[in-house]
Amino acid sequence: MNGSSMYALRDVPGKGKGLVAIENIPKGTRILSEQPVITTPERQRDNEWLKTHISQQVDSLSEHQRQSFLSMHNLYPYQNVAEQSLGIIRTNSLPIEADGIGGGVFLEACRINHACDNNAQKNWNQSIKRHTVHALRDIPKGEEITIYYLGLDSSRAIRQKKLQDKFGFFCSCRLCSLPIEKSQENDKRLERIDELDDLIGRDGMLMKFSLRTLRYVDERVRLYNEQGPGNSGLPRAYLDAAQITIANGDLARGRIFAERAVEGWRTACGSDSKEVMEHGSLARNPAKLQLYGLSMKWKTSSDEVPQGLDQNDFEDWLWRREKPKKLEQLEQLADLRNREIFPSFAALPNSNSDLDFYKKVDGTYQPLRHWYFLGEIVDSITLHHLELELTDIDDKKSSLHFYTDGRGSELAPAQIQKGYTVAVLYAQCRVFTYGDPGIRHEDPQMLKIFPVSLKKLLELNDQVQQFSTKVDGIRTCHGCSKKTASLNRCGKCSLFWYCDSGCQRTGWNERGHKANCKLLKHPDLRGLFGRGGTRDGL
Repeated sequence: MNGSSMYALRDVPGKGKGLVAIENIPKGTRILSEQPVITTPERQRDNEWLKTHISQQVDSLSEHQRQSFLSMHNLYPYQNVAEQSLGIIRTNSLPIEADGIGGGVFLEACRINHACDNNAQKNWNQSIKRHTVHALRDIPKGEEITIYYLGLDSSRAIRQKKLQDKFGFFCSCRLCSLPIEKSQENDKRLERIDELDDLIGRDGMLMKFSLRTLRYVDERVRLYNEQGPGNSGLPRAYLDAAQITIANGDLARGRIFAERAVEGWRTACGSDSKEVMEHGSLARNPAKLQLYGLSMKWKTSSDEVPQGLDQNDFEDWLWRREKPKKLEQLEQLADLRNREIFPSFAALPNSNSDLDFYKKVDGTYQPLRHWYFLGEIVDSITLHHLELELTDIDDKKSSLHFYTDGRGSELAPAQIQKGYTVAVLYAQCRVFTYGDPGIRHEDPQMLKIFPVSLKKLLELNDQVQQFSTKVDGIRTCHGCSKKTASLNRCGKCSLFWYCDSGCQRTGWNERGHKANCKLLKHPDLRGLFGRGGTRDGL
């Protein structure tokens, strides 16, 4: 062994020799960093060429290195040193797979034994041309240092067969020694992780970065954590989550997921590893991801991270988990800035099988919730049907095509005014034979037009959120901004609240409620701010 004081080569019961910690090793510590003494080419060569190539390297070793190499475990029979050396390499070689080199033998790293619940991670660090081993969790003094010999996580039976076939031993680690019921439970967890990995990969190939895909990643992370601390698959899962959220314009969540991925790779591979250097820039600036802006339906800036949440609430926010609503929340008014309910044109579903918006019930797809597209009229034209040119909440242009029975004639000319706002329930983005994608409108009940600009409507929304909603039983007076549980509602619109008639006069005359009250008395607009409309229409 080298001069490191962290570990020593010791006898390990049932395993022969192995590396054992001789001091407490904290999580993330680089336990060793080692160059290979023997390498093999990446491309397969015939045995005679390979034996000659290896013999030349063995002959160039120092006497101490040569004896250490020849004392390594060998699963294969041999008649001479060349065959012995080849057998040792086949038994002990660790992957390199860079610069034309397939694998290598490391005098210390190759002494590390296997465990299915390994406490350390092996890695070829291309930037420093060394094999590194890092602690995946705190390793107490006296515990054996272990790595995972196999590629993918598998069931106990499959792991045991692979280890016996390839390495000639049966594993007796904690994971493989579980009682049968616990072992079956663990196998089911691993099987589900594998299924989720396939589903996530399939969605990625199809460029589908949906809430459903994020749900898959969320479940995969939770299953990894149930397996135990430091699973090597966690960083990749967090990177998947980062890509999904950033592709939907959510830089806040994307940054956090990228930071978690990088931190996981830093623990397992070191700060100088390829993974940390490659993805560290993504954690610093998630907007650099090529997929950024594929959709903007979850749009946030990098610093839009909620403060003051406990750990569970923060994780619910991060993974966009839906929590059961309390009665008081159910009574709250809709927020027109809520992108889940009022998505931009780019965030609209393009079919009724989009599982971010629909669920399958008795063989048919039904809306998961109510959503509305809001757009301000900037132009209109009528040829075969009425077509409205609109700008959405992101100030992006889109078109609304009327395929109702009346082809748009059911609207009065006074309704089709530049600067008015259109609301379409259950809007979908459709691709037309000619022209750009737009919204195809067929049911007159699913559309309303409000005599107010989208900007003004959103400003009114902000006031409604401030002066109409109840928080912990408290409302805010529109006249004096006092927060109290005892307020009187406006007798005309019933949405704004006041301490007394004096505050109501202030709100009416000085704070613009006279004009807003007239708008808020409109039953369709009240419905928009209310419980999200009904399935029968707006």
